[in-house]
Amino acid sequence: MNFHRVFDILSYQINNYPKPDALASKVNGEWIKHSSEQYKLIADKLSIALLDLGIRKDDKIAIISQNRPEWNFVDMGLQQIGAISVPVYPTVTSEDYKFIFNDSEAKLIFVANLELYQKAITATQGLSANIKIFSFDRIEGVPWWKDLIENVPQSRFGEIKPYSDAVKPEDILTIIYTSGTTGLPKGVMLTHSNLVSNVSAAMPLMPVNHTCRAFSFLPLCHVYERMLNYLYLAVGLSVYYAESMDTISDNLKEVHPHMFVTVPRLLEKVYDKIVAKGSELTGVKKVLFFWALDLGMKYELDRNMGIFYNIQLKLANKLIFSKWREALGGNVKVIVSGGAALQPRLAKVFSAAQIIVMEGYGLTETSPVIAVNRYEEINRRIGTVGPLLDGVEVKIAPDGEILSRGPHIMKGYYKRPDLTAEAIDSEGWFHTGDIGEFVEGKFLKITDRKKELFKTSGGKYIAPGLMENKFKESRFIEQIMIVGDGRKFPAALIVPAFAYVKDWCKIKGINVTDNASLVKEAEVTQRIQKEVDDINESFAQYEKIKKITLLPQEFTIDSGELTPTLKLKRKVINAKYAKEIEQMYFGES
Repeated sequence: MNFHRVFDILSYQINNYPKPDALASKVNGEWIKHSSEQYKLIADKLSIALLDLGIRKDDKIAIISQNRPEWNFVDMGLQQIGAISVPVYPTVTSEDYKFIFNDSEAKLIFVANLELYQKAITATQGLSANIKIFSFDRIEGVPWWKDLIENVPQSRFGEIKPYSDAVKPEDILTIIYTSGTTGLPKGVMLTHSNLVSNVSAAMPLMPVNHTCRAFSFLPLCHVYERMLNYLYLAVGLSVYYAESMDTISDNLKEVHPHMFVTVPRLLEKVYDKIVAKGSELTGVKKVLFFWALDLGMKYELDRNMGIFYNIQLKLANKLIFSKWREALGGNVKVIVSGGAALQPRLAKVFSAAQIIVMEGYGLTETSPVIAVNRYEEINRRIGTVGPLLDGVEVKIAPDGEILSRGPHIMKGYYKRPDLTAEAIDSEGWFHTGDIGEFVEGKFLKITDRKKELFKTSGGKYIAPGLMENKFKESRFIEQIMIVGDGRKFPAALIVPAFAYVKDWCKIKGINVTDNASLVKEAEVTQRIQKEVDDINESFAQYEKIKKITLLPQEFTIDSGELTPTLKLKRKVINAKYAKEIEQMYFGES
């Protein structure tokens, strides 16, 4: 490939697949498209404007915004002069903002809108540095990003070259602060070569090309969506950004994308909505829906299921699954899933419905992809995260931990050589903190987080993540956290799937007015207990959930119980519900 630094990829697209709609977003009800050339023009103007503001190589600039083309313009404008972007999740607290601004020594901040501007202003109070803030939305009294570039003539673009020439592949591209499930955020330093190695290795695996469209809604501040956006640029895909998380369904039908990336939680919600609609059907239509669903659950990859099954599946695809594909825009060729374990039943049923899900695995520290299931069935295995990416090394430590080495491994944690030394050993192996194994000699399988494993008082190890994923297959269970460290048996805090359970209550004639009354209803508890008992059968005796407590509120990012990537903050949840947990073990001997 003719690129060694990330900003070279934009020139690569212009030279190979110039697009009229390289980037697109919906503004005031209309899709506004930016061509490859416009993308480069705006990035160049921003580079000059940033130089005029005194920004130089290795200066840090924070970006706080939902996905929109302006995010990319600033990102590229910074890269071309060697400045370092510090993307920040819009959803984290002002305290986290303050820590990140201070720790990174941010010189400027770009925010999306008034709400984030006010949050950023609050966070900068008390900091020694005077940090200027620019907004993407036009806000009265706030510096607007477009004013920066309005009077920048193209005749000055030659001034960028000495700065871009000075940027080396091994230079830091970005510092991404990982919220983690415990402790203060850590700044992960990723270089141009880190991201380029991942993009270059992933390009041959793409089942789509420059004639296709990608749909983007996961946060660009996360390395997962960000690397994919660079990959889209390299392959020549048009990128359309969702208006918001609430409009994904409508936007899919407008954009008709050929691929998108997601996290399992969102796929679970899509599936649950589909099943809920199927449950509302009556007569033959309902019978056909669940007949097709049952066929999908029996699907096996890379295996001939027999002529009778194949004929039935073909009919199910025509009658039922075709509507699933239409709901995703009608053109989706592949969905990439990452960030957490995908329920095997979802991978099966989507594959049966001719919606291919490529499940992968990685971390912020690994730029991010370590392994990914391929599009072709022979290199895809349900329940695994697929074969390793080319150029990536992995070995399994004696205690089961996954270690990785290669060009994708971060430079280190910013200002934390102690943490860097803990994470990357003297031989260059990064310790992921995940437990795993190889299946069939080449498919990597994640079994749990090393730090999340706990031991019962009987000395038995429990892998809660693996079990929680299984329990969430129940339509009655929205979220679950298994507890039991040092206890006689495992127990669980369960957030019911309120919408579904309320419908169930209606059918049963059970009067519930709100979530609080629902979780106190004895029949609801008994019904969810039955779900738990049924799923318990798939676990060893020492793993079986003995007690449950239903909670009236979902775990959320805002309440501090979930990370921005929707992982459970177990320490926070344990503290918040300490009384409820103790009650489940009351009288335990």
